[in-house]
Amino acid sequence: MSDSGHSHLFEPVTLGDLTLRNRIVMAPLTRSRSDAQGVPPIYAADYYAQRADAGLIISEATNISPQAVGYAFTPGIWSDAQVASWKRVTDAVHRHEGRIFLQLWHTGRISHPDVQEGGKLPVAPSALKPEGQAFTAKGMQDHVTPRALDTDEIPGLVEDYRHAAQQAKAAGFDGVEVHSANNYLLEQFIRDSTNQRDDIYGGSIENRLRFPLAVVDAVIDVWGADRVGIRISPTTDQPGGSPLDSDVMATYGQYIDALSERGLAYLHIIEGVTQLSRDCPDGVDLHALTKRFKGKVMANNRYTRELAEKTLDAHQADLIAFGRAFIANPDLVERLRTGAPLADAPKEYWYGGDSVGYSDWPGMQGQIRAA
Repeated sequence: MSDSGHSHLFEPVTLGDLTLRNRIVMAPLTRSRSDAQGVPPIYAADYYAQRADAGLIISEATNISPQAVGYAFTPGIWSDAQVASWKRVTDAVHRHEGRIFLQLWHTGRISHPDVQEGGKLPVAPSALKPEGQAFTAKGMQDHVTPRALDTDEIPGLVEDYRHAAQQAKAAGFDGVEVHSANNYLLEQFIRDSTNQRDDIYGGSIENRLRFPLAVVDAVIDVWGADRVGIRISPTTDQPGGSPLDSDVMATYGQYIDALSERGLAYLHIIEGVTQLSRDCPDGVDLHALTKRFKGKVMANNRYTRELAEKTLDAHQADLIAFGRAFIANPDLVERLRTGAPLADAPKEYWYGGDSVGYSDWPGMQGQIRAA
């Protein structure tokens, strides 16, 4: 907090050509409420509208294609029915003067044949089996060894991202975030631990960045750079037990430099290990990395109001993303502003189910507005 006692957290901030009412971002939260066709439920409009006081909402991670799916009951953006359902969401958020970006997702090897069309194998840069289990309609199942993508398949994936970006525009979003974090497909290409290719998409840092940057360029073609953000997680090893890159600073430094040159709206960085820890390995300086980005920086992972204010005051970020706190606190912005206690959502409500534990959480003054 500044010397005057004024908090920067609640100040307006510009993001590209948008003005956000505060610096609080609702982080993307997978909730697994969509149907088997990846269509969000009608009550998703209530859920997002209730949280529209955030300066920016980033939608739950949304599959760009049927091949992109890694978890049961997660939403997509490739079909007309999905677009129509998302349009209800964006209309509801906009009625309450909120802003919302769609997060574009391809899970790569973090998937399972039971959530893939026709029971096909998941795809990845290399045929390396991840640790852990996949969430399917039949319950948790062990991950499998994915199929390595052929070189000539990769341009088609870029076009899947382009199509998804176009669909997001049709659905009324204010912009999109490219999910290049959490060991999903794009990060699988970036890290030399999960990319063992010997073609133009593997080997050198430049080659490993080729596909992710082609995706970013395709999305920029649709939206313009000032309506595109990107999420990275240089030190997160989950899901999949994915080892970090052998030279985090060199690989992600080159990546961030290339992203900065493109003039993106923001760089969204997960500090430490998602959900678990803010610790980073020796030799990794995330603030040194984010300083290389010339646009807005969004910090994420286990933030409190106190830590958020400290980070903003130190000019180490421009926006702060809060995740799980938004689940049980639709009025989180006001609770943070007033110092009110936060409700806690039991884990049983995080993934799967219906409107219970999703769009029915009360605020401090009772039930929050519906869509």
